[in-house]
Amino acid sequence: MINILLIGSGGREHAFSMQLAKSTLCKQLFIMPGNAGTADLGINVDINPLDFPTVGQFCVSNNIELLIVGPEDPLVSGMRNFFEADPLLKNIAFVGPDKMGAQMEGSKDWSKIFMQKHGVPTAAYKTFTQDNLSEGIAYLQNHSLPIVLKADGLAAGKGVLICETREEAVAELQLMIAEKKFGSASAKVVVEEFLKGIELSVFVLTDGKNYQILPSAKDYKRIGEGDAGLNTGGMGAISPLPFANEAYIKKVEERIIIPTINGLQKDGIHYVGFIFIGLMNVNEEPFVIEYNCRMGDPETEVVLPRIQNDLVELMLATAHGNLNTINLRVDPRTATTIMLVSQGYPEAYEKGKVMTQLDGVKDSILFHAGTKRNEQGELISNGGRVLAVTSFGNNIAEALEISKRNAAIIQFENKYYRKDIGYEFI
Repeated sequence: MINILLIGSGGREHAFSMQLAKSTLCKQLFIMPGNAGTADLGINVDINPLDFPTVGQFCVSNNIELLIVGPEDPLVSGMRNFFEADPLLKNIAFVGPDKMGAQMEGSKDWSKIFMQKHGVPTAAYKTFTQDNLSEGIAYLQNHSLPIVLKADGLAAGKGVLICETREEAVAELQLMIAEKKFGSASAKVVVEEFLKGIELSVFVLTDGKNYQILPSAKDYKRIGEGDAGLNTGGMGAISPLPFANEAYIKKVEERIIIPTINGLQKDGIHYVGFIFIGLMNVNEEPFVIEYNCRMGDPETEVVLPRIQNDLVELMLATAHGNLNTINLRVDPRTATTIMLVSQGYPEAYEKGKVMTQLDGVKDSILFHAGTKRNEQGELISNGGRVLAVTSFGNNIAEALEISKRNAAIIQFENKYYRKDIGYEFI
């Protein structure tokens, strides 16, 4: 049995915690910083994950033998590199890529160059900065519509704009680069052709040479029903997708997963951890819209509950380079999740709303995203996305019916959720 440290504080980390805590290999689970949900499964640790020396000291003091990084920031900032360079930390089993591998998510431009180099199908693109902004404006004035603009760096899922007119695209490009709309993340902007189709995510776990394909999922980014309004971190998710059958996933494996894994090896990047492959299904052909260097949120809340393996065993096999010894077992049922969010999200939102009626929920799993306990011990909202309501069913409609019923039961002031998750498949 081992001590485990999980980095993160969202619904994704609560989903990880639930699976890790029930493993017979787990002695003690620590979550840094965690939330009210993870507090029931392990010990929350109030340390900033980006303070690597303090995280390292904690690992030594608490005999941590397995470290799993949930969010992208610590990976892009080089947490793995820090651990590998320290003689006291380098033997900790670490799940998450190094700084170079994390550039798959840390830089849209880097990932596009990588895809082109290794023959991974993706949308045509050009990259612009302050130095060639006028060239970018001229490029947009002759571009087909709609036009996709992406901030090169990390922008918490909000750095992608789809512009319906050339005028809007020019204005936004200037805002992003010259006015720093997304801070330093948009100092460089990738302009991409628009691909029309259905989005899906395929998750891959790799130990650097072997890989396992995890269940596919689709999340719903827009705040409004019918996919209207602002982009969010995700309002709900479904897994699996009706069209992502064995033949389709085989196509994704041959055209995208294998060239990606081989490309990382050819470039000398020892990538250990999760690769989130955001795809657009265009007339049954998969194109990559983005890579992420970690699991998605809220997709994790529908993917992990379907994985029937011992998660600690799976993570250790990943860290130790023997993922090929694992036989992945997946629940054949459909899982859906609906995200309850705060008034005002994804812009300025309310916090501190007392939450009730959670004990009235039946047949759903509740994953805490932005929650904490107040001084009276009451559960309160503490984020834009507050709680994910995950349910199983024999099909999407059946699973969603249960999630919707329970989403209605849970109460907090000005609660909002989308009632049309999975609409294109029902």
